[in-house]
Amino acid sequence: MALPSRLKGASGSYIGEYRLWFEPGTEPMVSETIADLSVVAEKRFFVMRYDWWHEEKRRDGLILLGDDAKANRCDASWIDSFHNGHRIMLCTGPSVGDGEVSVLGGYPAPPGPGWGWRTAFDRPDDDTFVMRQYNITPDGAEALAVEASYRRR
Repeated sequence: MALPSRLKGASGSYIGEYRLWFEPGTEPMVSETIADLSVVAEKRFFVMRYDWWHEEKRRDGLILLGDDAKANRCDASWIDSFHNGHRIMLCTGPSVGDGEVSVLGGYPAPPGPGWGWRTAFDRPDDDTFVMRQYNITPDGAEALAVEASYRRR
């Protein structure tokens, strides 16, 4: 297990803006967000703990991510008190080396077929971290659902 170098140096405390879209093309709901990023288990895994606000209620979540270059896959588990209730969303994507980290999961949408959910991480510079999450319709159309942009505190 080897964590992408762009995430290894991201450890620290961050503050930023959380933008949530319920429908494509609409104005996002915006709130403050904080995140604590860390590397654990002999620097093999990346952990992101974050919180944000919706309708004056604090929400929070956690992502655990590891990149297994030998198996050519990146795995993540994600929980969030708003987005996926009591479920742990398991996500996977191709091994990233030093490229963009992007993993895909899914969730049920009864009575129809399930939808996809893609999470991508970007680190434009040493003090900036961005998490983007996309809803994916059963037909494969992808729309930005969350963009959380952080600056190191």
